[in-house]
Amino acid sequence: MEEVVHARGHENVSAEHASTFEVTSDDYLTPAGDCILGVEADRVPADFDPEFVAACQSHDATITAAVEAGGYTVRIEGRGHPDLSFENERSIVGRTSDYVDDRTVLVDADAAAGDLDRDLVDALAGGADLTLTLSVA
Repeated sequence: MEEVVHARGHENVSAEHASTFEVTSDDYLTPAGDCILGVEADRVPADFDPEFVAACQSHDATITAAVEAGGYTVRIEGRGHPDLSFENERSIVGRTSDYVDDRTVLVDADAAAGDLDRDLVDALAGGADLTLTLSVA
């Protein structure tokens, strides 16, 4: 089961954050947003299919985030959590910790924005189209 989100990069994408990555539906990005990979997302957690949400609400769920842009793809693996609500209407956040809020779509991720391939980050900083594919098993 998967959810696909389309967004675009932005000149202020730096992808330096050590514990999170984020894609937002906002149409702007300030330099302070060092976890944000893309803006103008066409879908947010509140749009996700209830079956997908239910599948993610287990400690046993493995959730993979595939980030594609500029011909580069990075896969980040994390897990689900019973407290994932998928209610946020602005942002999709993956976390290396087990912290959960309404933006969180996976926890215990094996990478954050700062760990991403710099060629992918450069493509995003150049405004490349971004596809985020979340899958749950």
